[in-house]
Order: sequence, then structure tokens, then C-alpha cells
Amino acid sequence: MRHYHTIVVGAGVAGCCSAYMLQKEGVEVLLIDRSATPATGGSGAAGAFVSPKIGKGSPLQHITNEAFCYAQQFYQEHFPSYFHQTGVVRLPKDEEDDQRFSLYAQAHETSFEWFDEARLKQEGIESAKRGLFFGDAGVCDAPQLCQAISKSVLFQQFYLEALYFEEGLWHLKSLEGEMLHSQHVILATGYENHLFDMRYMGVKGTWGSRGDYESATPLKVSMHQRISISANAQGIIKLGATHVKQKDAPHPCFLCDGKPLQMLEDEAKAMIDVRDFRLKETFCGMRAGSKDYFPLVGGVVNVPYMLENYPAVTRGAKPPLEYHPNLYVCNGLGGRGFVFAPLMAKWLSEHIVHHAPLDNRVNPDRLFLRWARRAFREDNA
Repeated sequence: MRHYHTIVVGAGVAGCCSAYMLQKEGVEVLLIDRSATPATGGSGAAGAFVSPKIGKGSPLQHITNEAFCYAQQFYQEHFPSYFHQTGVVRLPKDEEDDQRFSLYAQAHETSFEWFDEARLKQEGIESAKRGLFFGDAGVCDAPQLCQAISKSVLFQQFYLEALYFEEGLWHLKSLEGEMLHSQHVILATGYENHLFDMRYMGVKGTWGSRGDYESATPLKVSMHQRISISANAQGIIKLGATHVKQKDAPHPCFLCDGKPLQMLEDEAKAMIDVRDFRLKETFCGMRAGSKDYFPLVGGVVNVPYMLENYPAVTRGAKPPLEYHPNLYVCNGLGGRGFVFAPLMAKWLSEHIVHHAPLDNRVNPDRLFLRWARRAFREDNA
């Protein structure tokens, strides 16, 4: 019997970091994915910017910047070959956005400096008169980083067909009939879920595209306006954006007439000199986000049990929540997956191994009661 302390399902950045953090805690962990290569979905297509969130000091900004500080230190310490600390310039989209930047600067928590128009032009940026520069920020090599993390843990290709709990263990069955067994399971499967009723988490997918371009353009800093443009690293500049909602099309190419990078290239032309850009590779994948844009990190509520045994929950009752035993999620990281993943994985591993309380900001429990009441009203409308 192949028996593990924890099996992590899904080898995107959330799953890879979860397995890594658990292994650091000294437990026997197995990372599985339906693909033989990690990060073949949304994580592999990410622009993978590791930069702070600007704004007026919202709770989402606070947790994002907390995660940013941890992430850039984590990558520098453990995987420096795949993290380029180029700094990132955030550029206003228009004059109205430029006025908001002054307010953002007053509320910002991490170090930054203003780049004026002359400095932007010095960096090869033509599309704004000023911007906020974050020197600690940078860009990850998305698929290569996930693959490097996966090599530091036990990884196996395994197409999960069924998952059930019996006699104190989780049993995982593949399409080929192979069985794995574990005390704990973490689902880091992104926008896809067919194993349990987790509708209350409201995970939605958004297509993201990235193009890697060979170029001699000497961009030393990365930038974000309507799209993200990386600094030149070893002759490669990356253009990326999260731009097509799941509901709009099964794949962005259907909306882009087979050219998912056209919008990126058009936007890039307004920002920098792209005349020597030569497309090397195209990436496209679905990024999973939550209803309130906060990550989802914690246990999974047993929805059928709750609705059957506590029907009043749909009318506002607040009974104690029943969970699937030792089943967890690390999901909903959205377009900032490479910012959130290390800290979320750390929190979850400490919860599983040391029973540390989960941060209420990311605990999926926050969404269940509200979902139950709304689902009841919609069913009876």
C-alpha cells in the first residue's frame, strides 16, 4: 500500500508550493498532476509578476502586500535562478488613473519611488508621464520555477478519477485503476472541480495569455499598465495579461480569431519599442479566482451533509460547520498566483502539521453561509 501523510493534487504554483512547505515540515508528501510536466495550465501561462498591489489601503491590498514581501524573499532564498528582481513600474492607464496614483502612493505600505517622464523614457517606456517603481519586485520564470519546485519533492503523474474517504484514509484512484492512499489531501486544482460540491467557494476561471519574445531591446525594468511587460532576461521579453472571462468563451482564441497575443502586441507597441520582437512561444491557460478575490486556503465543508442535517442554514441559521475529514484546498489565487502561493502554502502546512489557526481572510468558511442563503433564494425565486 502506497501511503503518504499528504497528497497534493495539482502541480501549478499553489500545489508545488504546498508540497514544498509540507516537506519542509518533515512530512511525507506526494505531489500529483494529470500532466507529466508541472505548470501546464494557468500557472505555466502566467506572466508571474511578483509585485505589490497599489490602492487606497483595502484589506485585499494589505494581504496581497504581506504575501508579496514573503514571496520575493522566498524566491530569492530558495529559487533565485528563476526569479529576476528587475523592479516593476506601475503605470497609470489614463489621466484619471494618474490622479488616483497620488492617493495610492499615500496609502502604500512597501518602499517605492516615483519615476518621472524623463526617467521612464530613459528606461524605454513611452506611454506615461510618471509611474510608481517598486525595486523589490520582479518576475518569475513561471513553468521553470514550478518544475524546479516539483523536483525538490516527490512528484508523480496521476490522472485522478475518484477520491473517497474510508477507514481513516483518503483513497485516490486513477483512470488506469492505480490506487494511492493518504491521511490528508490538498486540492490545488484551479478552476476545475468534479470531486466534491464546493460551489460555495465560487471559483471562477479567467483566461490568461503570455508570449515570450526574442529581443535585443535593453529593457532593464519590468512594467505593468493594461498588460505586463517583463524586463529583458537572457534575450527574452514576456508580454502577458489576464483578459478573457470563462463565461465569454471556451478559449480566448475563439474571441481573438486565433491570435490570442494580438491585443498584447498592440498594447505593447504603445508602451515600448517592439520592432525587433520575434515570437518564440505562446502560452495560454485558465487562472482561478474566488468571489471576493481573496485566496481560498483551508478545509472543505461537507455541503450535502450541511444541507441535509441543517436545512435552516438556507434561512440564516448558523450551525457548526461539518467538514470532509483532512481535506483542504489551496486555490483561488487569481492573477497573482506567484505572489500568493508561498505564503498561502506556508499557512496551510502549519495548519495541517501544527494545527495553527487559519487566517480568517483566506479561510473558505467565510463564504459558506452567504452562499447557502443565496442559493436557497435563487432556487425558490
